[in-house]
Amino acid sequence: MISAIVLAAGEGTRFGDTKQVAELRGKPLAQYAIDAATQAGVDEIIVVLGHDAERVRASLRLGSARWVVNPAFASGMASSLAVGLDHADPSSGAAVVLLADQPGITPQHVRELLDAYAARRSPIVRLAFRSGPGPALVARELWGELRRLEGDVGARALIERRPELVENVDVGGDAPIDVDSPEDLERA
Repeated sequence: MISAIVLAAGEGTRFGDTKQVAELRGKPLAQYAIDAATQAGVDEIIVVLGHDAERVRASLRLGSARWVVNPAFASGMASSLAVGLDHADPSSGAAVVLLADQPGITPQHVRELLDAYAARRSPIVRLAFRSGPGPALVARELWGELRRLEGDVGARALIERRPELVENVDVGGDAPIDVDSPEDLERA
């Protein structure tokens, strides 16, 4: 079993509003990560909410995804990642970590992570775009390390500390844009 953790709890301070609900091509921004995980065939999806949680939840079509609220969302991304992992199915062997502000991550991208993990069982599998890294899948054996992260950091902090565990999956092209500002949303 493979889980997906969609991190959608942030305050969006640089965006100036709750960016998870900002519309891009008729869908809330956070919906793109949920749809990518669903269409890729991930076994379970946990959407971690925090800031403006009820408004974000109401904007999303969750399907079979479950949502949880991180009451400590203001402490940073690490706490949301820990909450998501804590709510994963006990039989889950790995988790794909997706951000709610990367609408360019596609089901094919997620599928490439799943396929690489299934083929080689590397502890960390990460998409490698020409312009930089993308989302990662982290095996359960490292979830304890992820849970110990603090502040506004995610799986990338673990990857930087443990590069010997990382299998990069080259996908070519530039990394999809992170939507951090209204101008980023327009470019996306």
